[in-house]
Amino acid sequence: MYIRKTSKTVGEKTYNNYLLVESVATPKGPRQKTVCSLGDLRPRSREEWLRLAHRVQNALGGQGELWDEPDAEVDAIVERARRRRGRRAAAPRAATEEIVAVRVDGVEVEDVRSGGPAHVGWQFCQRLGLEKILEQAGLAPRARRLALAMILNRLIHPDSEHAMPDWMRRTALCDILEMDVAALNDQALLRTLDALHPNRAGIESALVRRERELFALDTTIYLYDLTSTYFEGQALRNPKARRGYSRDQRPDAKQVVVGLVVNRDGFPQTHEVWEGNTQDRQTVGRMLDLLSQRVPIEPGATVVVDRGMAYPENLEEIRERGLHYIVAARQSERRDWEDEFETLEGFEEIIRTPSPTNPAQKKSRVYVKTAARGGETLALCLSEGREEKDRAIREKHEGRLLADAQRLQTSVANGRLKDPAKIHQSIGRLLERYPRVARYYRLAYDESQRRLTCQRNEEKRQAAETLDGAYLIQSDRTDLDGEDLWRVYMLLTRAENAFRSMKSPLAERPIFHHLEHRVETHIFLCVLAYHLLVAIEKTLLDQGRHTSWAAVRETLSNHNVQTVVLPSAQGDILKIRRSSRPEPQHRELYQLLNMPSEIIPTRKTWITAHAAHSD
Repeated sequence: MYIRKTSKTVGEKTYNNYLLVESVATPKGPRQKTVCSLGDLRPRSREEWLRLAHRVQNALGGQGELWDEPDAEVDAIVERARRRRGRRAAAPRAATEEIVAVRVDGVEVEDVRSGGPAHVGWQFCQRLGLEKILEQAGLAPRARRLALAMILNRLIHPDSEHAMPDWMRRTALCDILEMDVAALNDQALLRTLDALHPNRAGIESALVRRERELFALDTTIYLYDLTSTYFEGQALRNPKARRGYSRDQRPDAKQVVVGLVVNRDGFPQTHEVWEGNTQDRQTVGRMLDLLSQRVPIEPGATVVVDRGMAYPENLEEIRERGLHYIVAARQSERRDWEDEFETLEGFEEIIRTPSPTNPAQKKSRVYVKTAARGGETLALCLSEGREEKDRAIREKHEGRLLADAQRLQTSVANGRLKDPAKIHQSIGRLLERYPRVARYYRLAYDESQRRLTCQRNEEKRQAAETLDGAYLIQSDRTDLDGEDLWRVYMLLTRAENAFRSMKSPLAERPIFHHLEHRVETHIFLCVLAYHLLVAIEKTLLDQGRHTSWAAVRETLSNHNVQTVVLPSAQGDILKIRRSSRPEPQHRELYQLLNMPSEIIPTRKTWITAHAAHSD
């Protein structure tokens, strides 16, 4: 508080008046509010004014200093200020202040629940309009809230439908969603999965349109990749559960193949679940059709895919739809350019800096040279990091091939395997298992000597070593140079990052559902949770903060919702449900995410002395 002087001239005489004012925060910034009028304080000095204001402020706050002498003037000013405040409090639109005498020894805190991560997830559900989208899809109010709770569970602490209700009861999610989950069980959640399943395409399309508006996303680049997700159990009732090439190193388990299209910022555009034995090359045309049905594609947009979908028929499927392509050429095509890769002449050096979201990534050098072939632009690439990776993969496959060949030789030599037809069949299976290195090994069975030989073709093996770290990027775009092609192709790692996030923090795998439609909806929930994850990380990135969702979740995990129990002197009990005071690191994240720091509105409940005693 402080004292402000005002003057008014009437005729030839000037009248002075002194006001006791305080500074208050308003939505439009700090403003001065008059506490009361003090009249004319002359002939006092300015120091005496300030001393008077300080004593009045302490008296109003109940903090009078012990050495203060009784002062009738201060008492009169305080009385006027209190009357003025009383009139304001009695006004219809003013907030009333509740004063309760509390037995301090009986104060408790109960029902402490972690709420920070759920608060962020819920705020972004609202920002993306997810609840409205679910409503437009025809889901009932209860089903909408349960669907949102399941999506947030995937984002924060993935559980099975059986364990999910207990998790909800252990967190502040039911406070945030204002939902009673005391009697919730897994059957209600399974019914919610069933309600979501027929609406997946419409929900995904509406969400993509909303994100494009909200973040002004690029619509000229589409990155398509696939992964596999395996089952626990036989999944006998799911026709899509098949054995195939496993990206999870689980060839023993049945699986499904998941295709995902993301844009250059990593936001999902559409996804589909295929049979577990589906080859990558079989999905390109079908996925492009689904993409065009679910989201508008601009003519002339560019599709980026990996070498498993770079067959001539795949490139034709892309061109037929009026789109461009940037693909990694298949491994066999590198041999046509082997002489070019033997020297760095004509190559341009590019420094690959670490990704903003992965600062631990090492810098690496990439050398790129542009070539033209049949109306296509080729980028010949040599990568230091990839050279080490290619060599390690090749040596690993080569070691496994030789170990299996040795076991087969031992079986033949010991007479455990005698039938020539079965021996040749075993050789074929062995070479098929290791196609990366089988081309420079020759396995032959001499029936007359009953001996299996394994010979290495040194010329082919040396050629393979020469091409370690070498790869080709090809495109029908002639407006891009080699560096541009390389940089756009490297965006494909964002699709890989999406799969990595869905499999690990969002726990897409393993799948315990066995019914086809529930498997597809389980994967759909993971995709929806990834929409939230990438929206949160994108918002932080736009603010200059390179932080992962995992780091945000960990930082906010100790921002809680709790109930403060206040026993009154009269025997009644006041329970106040509210969020804890956010710590500085909480406030900083909330500010960067442009969201309130209060998790829930404060809620008060009175329990009368009689009710409290009966409890």
